[in-house]
Amino acid sequence: MNDRRIRVALYARVSTSDKGQDTSLQLNPLREYCSSRDWSIEGEYIDIGHSGAKDRRPQLDRLMNDARKRKLDCIIVWKLDRWGRSLKHLINSLSELQSLGITFVSYSENIDLSTPAGKMMFHVVGAMAEFERSLIQERVRAGMALAKLRGVKIGRKSTDSKVLARIIEAYENEHLSVRQIAQKVKIPRATVHRTVKQYKSGAIGRDGQQVKIT
Repeated sequence: MNDRRIRVALYARVSTSDKGQDTSLQLNPLREYCSSRDWSIEGEYIDIGHSGAKDRRPQLDRLMNDARKRKLDCIIVWKLDRWGRSLKHLINSLSELQSLGITFVSYSENIDLSTPAGKMMFHVVGAMAEFERSLIQERVRAGMALAKLRGVKIGRKSTDSKVLARIIEAYENEHLSVRQIAQKVKIPRATVHRTVKQYKSGAIGRDGQQVKIT
């Protein structure tokens, strides 16, 4: 029988907007929770002055690195909003922890991903994330359609024909390579390559103008 104690990490976060808030308000109940279950607290990871949406949170990043090294069996937070940078980050990070065999507990929301109820909650949150992605995609498509109706050009800005002419001139008269032309004209190599290809196919002329097919 394996008598090894469960190794737990506590994570807490307060941002600059959490006026007068002390991390002990989050950590004390978590410590008591672990003590009541005889779990071993391996570390407390605390980010102070970092907002929930911040891409980089040093202690959260350190915690995830320790999780990947299998130093932990469980992570406990006060609330989900202390952990997740966004709904997408929440789903991705919890999925990773699940794949590592690490349990995740949100104390005040009574969510334990090792239980059937907790797993069901995780799937509900995942469905919400998928729904959010679909809404965003729908709004983007609707916005692009509206912009087109108003005459707004969508997509990459076209390169000026005079610049294209300079590229073609360097290619035809100076016999330079794509890299050399890019350096001379100060244009990305991908643009030079695309321009030369269009010129060789007859899509554009030496003046850089699109050739009209009659």
